[in-house]
Amino acid sequence: MSRPILIGIAGGTGSGKSTVARAIFESLPEKNIAILQQDAYYKDQSNLSFDERVKTNYDHPLAFDNELLIDHLKALLDGHAIEQPQYDFSIHNRIKETIPIEPKDIIILEGIMILEDRRLRELMDIKIFVDTDADVRIIRRIVRDIEERGRTLDAVIKQYLTTVKPAHDQFIEPMKKYADLIIPEGGYNKVAIDIMVSKVRQVISDKYQ
Repeated sequence: MSRPILIGIAGGTGSGKSTVARAIFESLPEKNIAILQQDAYYKDQSNLSFDERVKTNYDHPLAFDNELLIDHLKALLDGHAIEQPQYDFSIHNRIKETIPIEPKDIIILEGIMILEDRRLRELMDIKIFVDTDADVRIIRRIVRDIEERGRTLDAVIKQYLTTVKPAHDQFIEPMKKYADLIIPEGGYNKVAIDIMVSKVRQVISDKYQ
């Protein structure tokens, strides 16, 4: 098996990273594809009380267990299966159950901070940044956190103003300079998606010819 192709999809919270990942997945049906989310690699916090875990700043690079993520990516690139952790935001911690991920021809890694770490960037064959207006992103964040993570509107807005926006400005927005492709408005930009998929196909063709 040739070394898999690793595609990184970065962007701010609610930018549409998952939509772009799905667009790639659906546009390349002839290839085996695995999708990993950086959100699954938040650090284990079993050593902390619930009250302490609630204070976690999920929008800072240090919140992620990049050491484990890098180890898992290298294993997949070397043709070995992994056990991907699962994170439960309602308890602010990992759960015991993991998800087995088999090595595939293409690996998609998506997450807000994946371009912030040089070691992750160096593993990627294609680096994509999804660039979406802040007002759209905050609306999507509000809907997601209320519906999926059981948070109140006041809590989501407070978190956005105190940690999410400052972290975006400091750690995420500047990382656009490392992207090979920048996609405005995420998965709703059909022209950009088509160009991106053509680029992915070209990289695949060059690698497997």
